Amino acid sequence: MARFRFPPAAGGFAAAGAVALAAAVWVVFPPSVAGRAVPARPALDLALPWPAAGQATAEVQGLGSLGTHGERTPVPIASVTKVMTAYVVLKDHPLAPGDEGPRITVDQQAQDESTSAEESSAPVRAGRAISQRDLLALMLIPSGNNVARLLARWDAGSQDAFVAKMNRAAADLGMSSTTYTGASGVEDSTTSTAEDQLRLAREVMQDDVVRSLVATPSLRVDGVPGAVVNTNTLLGRSGVIGLKTGSSTAAGGALMWAARTPGGALILGVVLHQNPGGTPSAGLQAALATSETLIAAIQRELPAATR
Repeated sequence: MARFRFPPAAGGFAAAGAVALAAAVWVVFPPSVAGRAVPARPALDLALPWPAAGQATAEVQGLGSLGTHGERTPVPIASVTKVMTAYVVLKDHPLAPGDEGPRITVDQQAQDESTSAEESSAPVRAGRAISQRDLLALMLIPSGNNVARLLARWDAGSQDAFVAKMNRAAADLGMSSTTYTGASGVEDSTTSTAEDQLRLAREVMQDDVVRSLVATPSLRVDGVPGAVVNTNTLLGRSGVIGLKTGSSTAAGGALMWAARTPGGALILGVVLHQNPGGTPSAGLQAALATSETLIAAIQRELPAATR
């Protein structure tokens, strides 16, 4: 049987097409080296003021990666952990926009932990019933560690059982460099990378409840004294609409962020390990400052790059 041969011109087109296809596959499914994925090349190569230390990554949805800079080894992520806690809770107990969800009774443990001087908490009282949505708010907005653990116990019966769910969810999302050891992030053994956390950011920003909560500067919750104020002080600046802060001595400062361009495009980014070893407050301020500089530069450079 005769073999079909491409004529010379057709062969050239086929080769060119194969090269183009291979390049496209490289970007979407980057190769691996020694079992670890090589970061995809930026779809948009902007001159950006990436943090001088730690690690960071960003993307524009619909356009692609803006790059990844800095170390790519797992580091403590502190309260950025709570984004996965919210993701798992809402996966198990989804809420429609405007839905408050079931009322959950605060247990004694959550009340006892609310007065801790060692970690961030929300002032909740044992025996009071608070809606699922309001508990998610108390976890994500003022970063209540006690509420994160309360939600974990409510969802899975124990924090350990919930952590197993967190790690399964991370594996399902392809977060191969992430290990969760608690629902709140207070444990330094909870570690991840900027690239892995960006995968999670893409997922949670598809949820109307998460988008609404993380964009809220402050709110009041029945039974909780005073206003609940968001730890993300970038909200409302440079188009920022979320997402979640984190800080500890080991983690330094961390921020998973989301912003809208004037044209409505969604920009997502993660900055980790800013000023580790110092005070948590200094680390958080460093993460907020480096993120604000980065976001402002993306907002400034993006229009010219996409004309």
